[in-house]
Amino acid sequence: MTGRLVLALACVSQFMVILDASIVNVAMPSIQADLGFSGTGLAWVVNGYLLTFAGFLLLGGRAADVFGRRRLLVTGLLLFAGASLLAGLATSPEVLVAARVVQGAGAALLAPATLAVLNTAFTEPRERARAFGAWSAAGGIGGTAGALAGGALTTGLSWRWIFLINVPIGVALIAAALASLPGARPLRREPLDLIGALTATAGLAAAIFGVMQSADREWTSARVAGPVVAGVLLLVAFTFVEVRIAVRPMLPLRLFRSRRVAVGSAMLLVFGGLGIAMWYFGSLLLQNVLGYSALRAGLGQTPAAVTFVVVARLAAGLLPRTGIRPLILAGAVLFLAGFGWLSQAGSGSGYLVAVLGPMLLVAGGIGLTFPTLMATVTAGVAADDAGIVGGLANTASQVGGSIGLAVLTTVAVGGYDVVFLVAAALGPAIALVSALLPRSSRA
Repeated sequence: MTGRLVLALACVSQFMVILDASIVNVAMPSIQADLGFSGTGLAWVVNGYLLTFAGFLLLGGRAADVFGRRRLLVTGLLLFAGASLLAGLATSPEVLVAARVVQGAGAALLAPATLAVLNTAFTEPRERARAFGAWSAAGGIGGTAGALAGGALTTGLSWRWIFLINVPIGVALIAAALASLPGARPLRREPLDLIGALTATAGLAAAIFGVMQSADREWTSARVAGPVVAGVLLLVAFTFVEVRIAVRPMLPLRLFRSRRVAVGSAMLLVFGGLGIAMWYFGSLLLQNVLGYSALRAGLGQTPAAVTFVVVARLAAGLLPRTGIRPLILAGAVLFLAGFGWLSQAGSGSGYLVAVLGPMLLVAGGIGLTFPTLMATVTAGVAADDAGIVGGLANTASQVGGSIGLAVLTTVAVGGYDVVFLVAAALGPAIALVSALLPRSSRA
């Protein structure tokens, strides 16, 4: 097993998972015109993927521990590539949405499996930090490359190629997984906690579905409050199952005795909102205020994406020497300064000073904090818990992004400047919470 091949496998898989969450945005008008989507139905091309992705992450993480990391990684790739083929060949709205739902399920198997692979393949602190830095950078590139890739493929070929391109990549990754990872024999033979899996998945999916509805409905409406309340009740039931019923819990609550897992997961929840403020509302600022096209807005955010990649790699090298807190505190300062600066941008502002400058600061903050938090939450975890902790970390980030999008969309009624000021305030909040983290990434 070669370390470079394992790292490349994990990074490209993560890139593909995150890319597919955003690549469809630019192609939506073409998809609607070609397949005859209604206005409300079209949103499910995005929501179908995000809902199943976030909802199934915990289950995917524990399944990797029970059935083996290679088996889950290959299964996830098969589901993802097969659903991508179906999406690319879809001739009706129903088929495309169904394919996107299956894609999300495949992604939910992939994401925690890639973290589990890294966590067990790289155990030396310096190598491990670098691996997580590269993994984080790959996800960041995937998120910001969506507009560019989607625009190029849709304009140059067809919207169908934003899905079909995943098929050969998926086949290559399956071959790499079979060649580089240990055999598919499970780490331990035990039944999956089906009741826990059902209540956790249904609870997360219901809560996230309700939050998604808040974009164009009141929080007190039945379409929002109903699913959110149902989701919370299901998650309460999940906790009861894990504590009192399950013989081998899907998410052992003993994991939260670790400050790294408990505090780090809470910080990732908040961090999800910061990522949304930067990439999603930054794009809207460029398009709706400065008048950029979607493709030009993607190009406008590219320097920030490059900055994120560079800083994430630097942070990976610094983490074993500085510990966790200095990197988190530096990131919090950059969030406060960058978002505060970005809140001053208006229709008459120039791109270089009013947008690019603050975006570079925020991207630097993301590069310092995200790989540091991911490495911290998963450090020192036993091999047979690596998958579920990876699933928990991913779930925290995704749920935080969904809640952040809903809250900040409501706030955006007052203007994008208010959105960025709220995001700026999260910088000091992260700095305060970081005091609860251990000083060492292995503490």
